[in-house]
Amino acid sequence: MKRFRSNFYCSFVKRPLDFILSLLAIIVLSFVFIVIAVLVKIKLGSPVLFKQQRPGMDEKIFMMYKFRTMTDEKDKEGDLLADHIRLTKFGKFLRSTSLDELPELFNILKGDMSIVGPRPLLVQYLSLYNEQQRRRHNVRPGLSGLAQISGRNTISWEDKFKLDVEYVESVNFALDLKIIFFTFKKVFVREGINSESSATVEPFKGYEQER
Repeated sequence: MKRFRSNFYCSFVKRPLDFILSLLAIIVLSFVFIVIAVLVKIKLGSPVLFKQQRPGMDEKIFMMYKFRTMTDEKDKEGDLLADHIRLTKFGKFLRSTSLDELPELFNILKGDMSIVGPRPLLVQYLSLYNEQQRRRHNVRPGLSGLAQISGRNTISWEDKFKLDVEYVESVNFALDLKIIFFTFKKVFVREGINSESSATVEPFKGYEQER
C-alpha cells in the first residue's frame, strides 16, 4: 500500500482553516439551525438530530450529526418501513438542499471532520475495503469531497473510492477551493442526491462486488 505523504497545507493550514470557517458558519447560520430544528420537530418528530457512529481519520470512530430526514413509521411487526416511505417531502427537501448536513459543522469544529475530504461512511464497511480503498481514511472525512462534486450518489462505489483516493494523493488548497465552489453549484441545482434505484444509496457490499 502506498504510504500517505502529508504536505504543509495538510499538516499546518487545513485544520486551523476548518476550525475558523466552521465556527463562522455556525454563528452566521445560527438562525437557520433554529428554524430547521423547529420544522423537523413539527414535521418529523423527535429527536431532531440523527446521530450515527462513523469512521474518521485513521479509522477512529466518532459520532456524526445530521438533521433527521425520515419518520419512525413502523409496520405491524414493529419493523421500520422502507426508506422511500419514511422519507417525507420535507425530508427530501432537506437532502436535496444538503441542509440536513449542517450539524456536521460541529463535527468539523470538534476536529472529527474537515470541510473537504472523503465522506464518512458506515462503520460496517471498514472490514470490506481493500488496501487501496482503505487509504481514504488517511485524512479527515469531509462535509464534501471530490466524489460528491463528481456525481455524489449517482456514481458507482468503485468510482467513489477512486476519487477519494485521488483526493488523498493530491490534497492542496487549490483543490479544496475547487471542491467547495462546485459543491455550492451542485447544491444549488440539486444534482446527484439519490441513486437511480434507491431513496438514499445502495449499500456497499465489499471489494468482490467491484470486480
